[in-house]
Amino acid sequence: MTFRKIWKSFWEPILRLPVIQWVVAILMAVAIWFVYFTCFKKIKGYDIFKQYRKKPAIFIFWHGRSMMLSPIICIGGMRGYAIASRHKDGRMMAKLQRLFGLRSIYGSTSEGGISVLRQGVRILRDGRYNLCLSPDGPGGPSLRVQDGALYFAKMSGAPIIPVCFSCSHSWFQDRWDRYLVALPFSKITCNIGQPVFIPARCSAQEFETARKNMEDFMVRQLREMDAEFGLYQVEQDQRATEFKRQKRERKQAKKQARAAK
Repeated sequence: MTFRKIWKSFWEPILRLPVIQWVVAILMAVAIWFVYFTCFKKIKGYDIFKQYRKKPAIFIFWHGRSMMLSPIICIGGMRGYAIASRHKDGRMMAKLQRLFGLRSIYGSTSEGGISVLRQGVRILRDGRYNLCLSPDGPGGPSLRVQDGALYFAKMSGAPIIPVCFSCSHSWFQDRWDRYLVALPFSKITCNIGQPVFIPARCSAQEFETARKNMEDFMVRQLREMDAEFGLYQVEQDQRATEFKRQKRERKQAKKQARAAK
């Protein structure tokens, strides 16, 4: 066994323990608050957020752009739920979001989709909470809006509100979603889009048009915000499984190249 496999086999069981996940979540929350309070913030559309922070609404954001949204919604007093994967990483992120005031619904479009849809619609119809989710999660394809958010809106009557953030000093993680980590003493911009309603009786073609329009807006929103800081252009259509496979192949190719010398 390689050192990496031994290390992974040691840590993975430990990271499944709830108490360890809480410790990691607390450390992550401290780091996020530190970055937040050392940065200059500029929020566009904050009046929309204030209008819907305690009402039925579906706030959506790309999977790789959640970090600095957490303290913004916490300080803003949002009252809502976030959809989290049942995977250990998803459960850890759910604990992190709980520290910022969001409760969790466990599941995804690929796992427990019907149950998640029912719970989400019930929460929205209650009239007191909103919903937060990444339309390209949990495993991609990146920067593609899947149908889930639109079904929530169609069945509940709640609007969809697209949100994105970018920053001047950052680090992109080597993952399928190119998760953006904001660094201390950055300039952070957050853009909150206009509410979009999906009619309950819309046709399949109207539904797909609304989905495509939402996707185009969110991609344009991200590209324009990143261009302001000259950031790396995040790829579209990356999938977690395919990205991991490509990484393994690149590593293997490098090993073979070194061995051939």
